[in-house]
Amino acid sequence: MAYARGRGAAPGATPPARPEGSLLWLHAGGPGSARALSALATRLKIQRPELTLLITGEPDHAPEGALRADLPGESPAEVAAFVAHWRPQLGFWTGQELRPALLQKLQQAGTRLVLLDARDVPWTSPAPSWVPDPTAATLQFFDRICPVDEPARRRLRRAGVEDSTMPTLGPLTDSAPPLDCSTRLYEEMSGVLTGRPIWLAAKLRSAQEAEEVLHAHKRAVRLAHRLMLVLVPATHDLAAAVAEVARDSGLRLCAWEAGEMPDENTQVLVTEDASELGLWYRLAPVAFLGGSLVNGHGGEDPMEAAAHGIALLYGPNVGRHLPAYSRLAEAGAARIVRDFDSLAGALSQLVAPDRAAAMAHAGWDVITQGAELTDEMIALACGWLDEAEIA
Repeated sequence: MAYARGRGAAPGATPPARPEGSLLWLHAGGPGSARALSALATRLKIQRPELTLLITGEPDHAPEGALRADLPGESPAEVAAFVAHWRPQLGFWTGQELRPALLQKLQQAGTRLVLLDARDVPWTSPAPSWVPDPTAATLQFFDRICPVDEPARRRLRRAGVEDSTMPTLGPLTDSAPPLDCSTRLYEEMSGVLTGRPIWLAAKLRSAQEAEEVLHAHKRAVRLAHRLMLVLVPATHDLAAAVAEVARDSGLRLCAWEAGEMPDENTQVLVTEDASELGLWYRLAPVAFLGGSLVNGHGGEDPMEAAAHGIALLYGPNVGRHLPAYSRLAEAGAARIVRDFDSLAGALSQLVAPDRAAAMAHAGWDVITQGAELTDEMIALACGWLDEAEIA
C-alpha cells in the first residue's frame, strides 16, 4: 500500500454512466474465463433482471448488455475514483494477478468479493519484486475463494486462508443449457437412422477442413461400411464450398436443406449451416469440432457440445478455448487429432458404442461439476443482494 500511495494517477478514459440499482462486477483475469463468468452472470440476471453487469479484464466474451471498463491503476486516486463511480455490490474475480489497492478499497466500501478458479500457481501483483509479497494480506479481502483442486487449496492454506472461506472446490465452467431441438424431428430421425453408426463434423470453417474430414470418413468406412457423416458448416456463407467438396468426394450424399432424407445408402448428410446443430448433437455419439485442423480460427467452444453428452475430437489449433479443451481432455472426454489419418483412427475406435459412451460420460461429469459451482455462486449472490437491500 505504501508503494501504491507513491504512484501518481494516470489519465484515463471517461467511464460510461452507472445505472441506478445493484451492480455485479466481473473481472476476467485470463483467457477463456470471460465465457464462464458470462454464463454465471446471465443465469443470475434471469433471477435478478434489474441487476447491472460490469466486466473488466480480458472480456473475450461478455454477457448481453454488460458495461465494459478498464481496471484502474493502483494509485489511491484511481482506485477511489473507480470504486466511487461503480459502487459494485458484488464482485467475481478470476485470474492469478491480484490488485491489492483496488481490492482493499472495494472491501472497505462494502463490496462482497469472490475469487473463482484459484489455481496452484504463484500469485502476482503490480508491485515490484523488492516490495514484500502482498498475497497473504490481499487474499483476506475476499469473502469466498473457490480453488480448482486440492493442490490449489493447500497453496491457499499456506497463504493464511481459512477453510471456512473456501468451502467450494472445482473450476468455473460454462454450464450453458443444451441447444434447442424439435422433439418431433428428433424422434423421426432417430427412427430413420436406427442401427446406423453416425458421427458429426460440427462448425467446419473452410472447404480445406471439410476435405480433411471427408478423407478421414473415407478411411473409416472401410472398417465400418454403414458409418454416416453429418457435415455442418459454421456459417451459411460456407455452405456452397463445403457442398462442392462433398460432391467431389465421390461419396453418396444427402442434401438436408433440399428436403432429402438419408437412406441405407447415404454416406454423408450435408447441411447448409448450424441452425439445427442441437438435433445432430443428440443423434451423433461422436463429434469432431471444426476450426481446429486448419490454422487461423482458434477452434470452437467445446462446452456447448459436451453439454449434449457426446465424445469429442478436435485438432491442434484451439487457442481461443484451450483451457476448456484441456479440462475435457484431462477428464477423458475429448481427444486431439493431428490430421485426417489420426482422425480416421480415432473414429475407427469410437465406432464401438462403449468407448464413445465412456468419453461422453466423462464430459458430462465436467459439465455437471461446473453447473454445481455455478448454482452455489448464484445462491450466494442472491443472498448477499437480499442482505444489501434490507440494509
